[in-house]
Amino acid sequence: MIIGAIASQVFYFHDSPTFIEQPTQALIDEPVSMPKMYQHILALAFAVKEINKNPKLLPNITLGFHIINGYYIAKMTYKATLNLLCAQQRFVPNFICDSQKELIAVIGGYVTEASAIMANIVATYKIPQMVPNEDYQFRGVLQLLHHFGWMWVGLLAVDDDYGDRFLKAIMPLLTQNSICYAFIIRLPKRSYVDEYLDFMIDQFHHSLKNILFNNSAGDNVRFDENRELVTGFDLTNWVTFSNNSFVRVKVGRLEPQAPPCKQLTISDDLIEWHRSFNQVLPLSVCNDNCYPGFSRKKKEGEKFCCYDCAPCPEGMISGQKDMDACMKCLADKYPNKDQNQCIPRILSYLSYKEPLGILLTVLAIYFSVITALILGAFWQHQDTPIAKANNRTLTYILLCSLLLCFLCALLFIGQPAQLTCLLRQMAFGVVFSTSLSCVLAKTITVVLAFMATQPGSGIRKWVGKRLAYSIVLSGSFIEIVICMVWLISSPPFPDTDMSSVNGEIIVLCNEGSAAMFYCVLGYTGFLAIISFTVAFFARKLPDSFNEAKFITFSMLVFCTVWLSFVPTYLSAKGKYMVAVEIFSILCSGAGLLSSIFFPKCYIIILRPELNNREHLIRRGK
Repeated sequence: MIIGAIASQVFYFHDSPTFIEQPTQALIDEPVSMPKMYQHILALAFAVKEINKNPKLLPNITLGFHIINGYYIAKMTYKATLNLLCAQQRFVPNFICDSQKELIAVIGGYVTEASAIMANIVATYKIPQMVPNEDYQFRGVLQLLHHFGWMWVGLLAVDDDYGDRFLKAIMPLLTQNSICYAFIIRLPKRSYVDEYLDFMIDQFHHSLKNILFNNSAGDNVRFDENRELVTGFDLTNWVTFSNNSFVRVKVGRLEPQAPPCKQLTISDDLIEWHRSFNQVLPLSVCNDNCYPGFSRKKKEGEKFCCYDCAPCPEGMISGQKDMDACMKCLADKYPNKDQNQCIPRILSYLSYKEPLGILLTVLAIYFSVITALILGAFWQHQDTPIAKANNRTLTYILLCSLLLCFLCALLFIGQPAQLTCLLRQMAFGVVFSTSLSCVLAKTITVVLAFMATQPGSGIRKWVGKRLAYSIVLSGSFIEIVICMVWLISSPPFPDTDMSSVNGEIIVLCNEGSAAMFYCVLGYTGFLAIISFTVAFFARKLPDSFNEAKFITFSMLVFCTVWLSFVPTYLSAKGKYMVAVEIFSILCSGAGLLSSIFFPKCYIIILRPELNNREHLIRRGK
């Protein structure tokens, strides 16, 4: 089996006729030998010899070769190719005259133009032509461009069929790899002198499919499924000097058979850039990179690699250069100030360890202690006129409910849990409704007691403890029913809010039903308004034990606090919403405690001589 080859070992310099002036008589000068081509001829002979010596490569097959000089001239290349197809020593194309050469493949040429000429002929005879696979070269060029960050390039192509094929192959690859070209220049058709490529034998016939072996030098030789030789390429740096001399320095290697991330190896420190680049890596981009925190925005009418840089929208980041779009962080993270990375959110709730939590805790405990002391003072002096005045039992119930009001504020501090979320609004609603029911019962008792003193009044039968207790029980029971409906229909539960405050995960109690929450709050306000209205009209009644003035002021404080609470609560976020509600509970409870009980405590503790019936009756007159 014969392998044919076209090797332009000898070259003749000649002038091409211009058809403008008289041609010279001697168009061809002395022949010039090309030593580099002779190396290729020796390589082919050596390769064939080595293959024949190794019975494992092509068993029962002997290879031969037939090499013809193409002289770097197109018409000689055509003739040489036809010679390979003819009988020995005869040039009769398309005829079988005598012993025919068993030509199984051809190699060549060393330049692209010669390869194209040979391909036009041998393809007709279905004889394989062994030429380099340019796909590997294209991939190597793309990796090289990415390595140096060159995304804005120009394309030079010969103005012939080969140039058309080159552009058709390379342009889609550039686009797929985010590289665009600024221009395309078609060069005049090149002669053999302008170009020749150095390569070894690239492929054999179909019998070489999937062959893997080591050559005599110990190098690995492999063919892929298309019977193409998978070989690497050296990366060479042409270092030029001031006297226009140069030297080639190997700076890297491209191995197509290596893993994708290891195909290109290059030593940047060995590269010497040309003086025109100030001996530094040249830049080749359409515009500056879009750095992290920005994304690319296409310029209308420009190539895709020419773009503007737009800042990432609020709440989004870009963590790499030249990102096409910004992205959102995960739910438990948020963008940093530069919007180039996501950082973890912190848990946010009103804690016992922070200053605001400590302050509210101290105030709640302080008012609880004061309430307990007042309750103890009234218990110790329970038989005195001040303590007995206006239903002593109601006074104890009111003080106990106020004590629970201050203590229930502590349920709002700390990380919300299932139990605290269920209890805190319910406890607040029930104990406050009990307190207001006691105040309302006291006020109505005063009014009825005065009306019962009028001659012929039938109100006297209503005056007594039974009515007061009924008011307290009914007022509290209604609030309990509302809370039970709330618990059954849509109970509160622990929840998180990741959108209200940037950088925080707000741990909160989801009320379950905002309508039920405002029902509880609204009913408490309703009791407060009724108590204020009744106390306001009873404030000037001539009764020595009349508490209406103090109740009126306490209800005025209570209503003012809770009317201010609603807009403030709705405008606050996170733990400050909880702090607003705790502050409202403490303020309204303190208003009731101070307005109703501080004057009585003054007399009980500091002026005990005034705590007698005669003095109170005399003061009432």
